Amino acid sequence: MSLLSPIAFAAVPDDFPRFVVPGHDDEMRAIRELFYYHYQNAGPVIPLWDEWLPNATLWPAVGDVQHLDDMRHRWASALASRPMDADGYVFTLQHDGTAHALGWPFPLWQQGGGIGWHFVGTGVQGYDAPLVKPDNWTVVHAVSGAINDKGWQLDLTSPHATAQTPAFHIDAKQAPWLRLNWWASGSESAHPYIEWTTSDHPGFSLDRRVSFEPAKVGLDGGETRTMICMYKVPSWKGTITNLRIGFDNPAAAKVVIKSFHTAYDSRHPVNNLNLIRGSHDYFMWTGDMSFLQSQMPRLRKAMRYVMSEFQTRTHKCIYNTWPGHDGRSGVRYVNGKKQIVFGEGIGSNYWDLLPFGGEDALATIYYYDALEDLAQLEAETARLEPRPPMAPDGFDPVDLRTHAEEVCAYGRKRFWNDQPQRFGTVDLDGVMHDYGFTFLNLEAIYYDFASPDQAKSILSWIDGERTVAGDTSTGKDIYHWRFGPRSTTRRNIDYYFWAWSDPEKIPFGDQVQDGGAVLGWSYHDLMAHIKTLGPDSAAARLNEIAKWFEDVQAAGGYRKYYDVPGRGTLQGGNVPGGLGLDKEFFESVLPPNVMLYGFLGLKPGVDTLTVDPKLPRDWPSLRVTQIHWRNLVLDITASRDKVHLAWRGKSETPIFARFGSGASTPIALNGQSEIDLKR
Repeated sequence: MSLLSPIAFAAVPDDFPRFVVPGHDDEMRAIRELFYYHYQNAGPVIPLWDEWLPNATLWPAVGDVQHLDDMRHRWASALASRPMDADGYVFTLQHDGTAHALGWPFPLWQQGGGIGWHFVGTGVQGYDAPLVKPDNWTVVHAVSGAINDKGWQLDLTSPHATAQTPAFHIDAKQAPWLRLNWWASGSESAHPYIEWTTSDHPGFSLDRRVSFEPAKVGLDGGETRTMICMYKVPSWKGTITNLRIGFDNPAAAKVVIKSFHTAYDSRHPVNNLNLIRGSHDYFMWTGDMSFLQSQMPRLRKAMRYVMSEFQTRTHKCIYNTWPGHDGRSGVRYVNGKKQIVFGEGIGSNYWDLLPFGGEDALATIYYYDALEDLAQLEAETARLEPRPPMAPDGFDPVDLRTHAEEVCAYGRKRFWNDQPQRFGTVDLDGVMHDYGFTFLNLEAIYYDFASPDQAKSILSWIDGERTVAGDTSTGKDIYHWRFGPRSTTRRNIDYYFWAWSDPEKIPFGDQVQDGGAVLGWSYHDLMAHIKTLGPDSAAARLNEIAKWFEDVQAAGGYRKYYDVPGRGTLQGGNVPGGLGLDKEFFESVLPPNVMLYGFLGLKPGVDTLTVDPKLPRDWPSLRVTQIHWRNLVLDITASRDKVHLAWRGKSETPIFARFGSGASTPIALNGQSEIDLKR
């Protein structure tokens, strides 16, 4: 994943979407420029953003006829190629580190009680362990060679060669996985294995052996990153004292080992859910049936993995028991003294310092949304011609929606903290953790997980009308950063993964996940205000964002604006800070989309485009141009009693438009190019 580097402000091209509100020219210009600034580097990144970015980037009709579908092609390729393992887990695809190869790059084994041997580094600054030589390894039926640019070379001279590590002592709980980065040639049919000794069992034994797959490619291809699951093995317990790799080679072979080490379980439980939701959004915008036909088996597999792995049918939530993902903190205070608990509090989502897990509130909200999205794909697309094949393992959409209702009903009670009247998250001890997570609560409103009464209580707190006892930030200070609310409103010095062990040394607000803020999530704030308090409330917030961005532009950009002491510290490029705006904060493209999905009220469907405007009192109308839906490019103008659609392009199948809950009207038929919808 590459970083979004700061770019120069540039004139917005004529073919980029416009937001037109009579009497609000300056505000609309600023919001459009904010949108274009972040759209320039927008598009698919990794599965973590697959839910948020498709809806923000697929609709702008940018470029000439030959390039109009470029963004669609990028998304179709990215979503269709998201790798998953044999069980159905979708890989995280973040840059390399020393944690789980299919997960987030940290926690690093060297941050806890692990062990490892790295002969060549990852090549990612800040994520490397010290390099070593294999001098103290013991090889049998093999000859130890030099370390080249790939790693330690081994010639396996006879069958059944082994390589044994130097002696060590680690707690098995600090090594839920073993990771081998390697190449091999000549042993493709082998069944390699790991053996280990413990302080109680000092000899190698078949009772302490786990097999794994051979290297997938030869010496000239890409490295194989083999993850060996140890935490599920009953004999992997106590103090581990030695490891031995058995190559099981049938004849002479060659091996190159880049690294061999323990790994914490840094997988994300939200990847599968994001793939389902991103694929849903892509199809709703494009109507790409060939994509859907090929993707549906993958989406079903992804959902079945979630249901099985996280016991969702039983617990009616994402119930995460992965090592380190039980929702407990790795930084605890007992009798006033800090305790660091290695292996605990590992992040499970975008908020990678926070121990969401156990009964995971944020992942459960995403699960609820993914159930609804998959139900729609199963139900509505089945009636279209040509029909996608109904696989034997297809889901019943009625059952998915019934289950979604159960999940929502459970979550509204389980994750609701009665005294502060907001959502928190619950660990496997049943303990509620609540630091005023504005992002959790605003997404709960956005995805209709919160009830209407809960939504009102949440916004009365975030808007500062209601003070929550014990919060560090209250009232107007919650919007101290101008463009959106703080990520959290209560000082957090004890709810983190264990390696973020000195949060008290960083002032409240100088860390994104402790009183800081992320520009992208202002989108959910705006949408929640429209949904709960109405468009006037959201328009006031939008105006503040526009003024803030005008000040940023006048200063010469984010980095220059925030160089001024007292304005805040920027995070980005592995440098921690309090505000997330550029570099890896790809979601900054989101807030301007409130013009389309919020105020215009546009919702793309399988074959119906719904427009349900929510106009502030001083907006006589709203026009949004260059909207790319299906094969059409539309300009839509909404007033209080009428919606006007003008378009270019044609459709091979019937397409309909609807104003609010009114009757559907066919569009793009008989040479029409515009239509009025009236209430």
